[in-house]
Amino acid sequence: MHEAFLTFVGIYLLTMLKFVAGPLLGAAAGYSPWQIIGVSVLGMMSSVTLFTFLGIQIKKWIHLTFGKRKKLFTPKNREIIKVWNSYGELGIAFLTPILLTPIGGTLILVSFGSAKRKIISYMLMSSLAWAIFFSFSIQWLVSIPVIAALFR
Repeated sequence: MHEAFLTFVGIYLLTMLKFVAGPLLGAAAGYSPWQIIGVSVLGMMSSVTLFTFLGIQIKKWIHLTFGKRKKLFTPKNREIIKVWNSYGELGIAFLTPILLTPIGGTLILVSFGSAKRKIISYMLMSSLAWAIFFSFSIQWLVSIPVIAALFR
């Protein structure tokens, strides 16, 4: 029981930082698809909630602490702006689990001035959709004998 709890907490904490850790590590730990969905969504939404409400303060602290001024128009920033201009908040939320981190996607939305309610609801929809997709995809992949041997 103690080991199972530590496994869950480890997966949860890693999912707060990078969403795909939840489905991959959950499958490796032998979780059911529903358990994978639960830990993945819980981890991502913990980061999203924290950074939605404290994002501006955390961003200011980082700038004060690490002080270096970064280039404003990097190729990555240009791509983010293209997505924002084309798809808005939904586009950023949709891409957060697969291309960004929960923290990064949330800070982008906070920086663009999105409403907190929208950030949380769009990120919840995105995390649920991707968690369901990844969980059942991984379950299907693990059912293939050659791939199943890798998880044993």
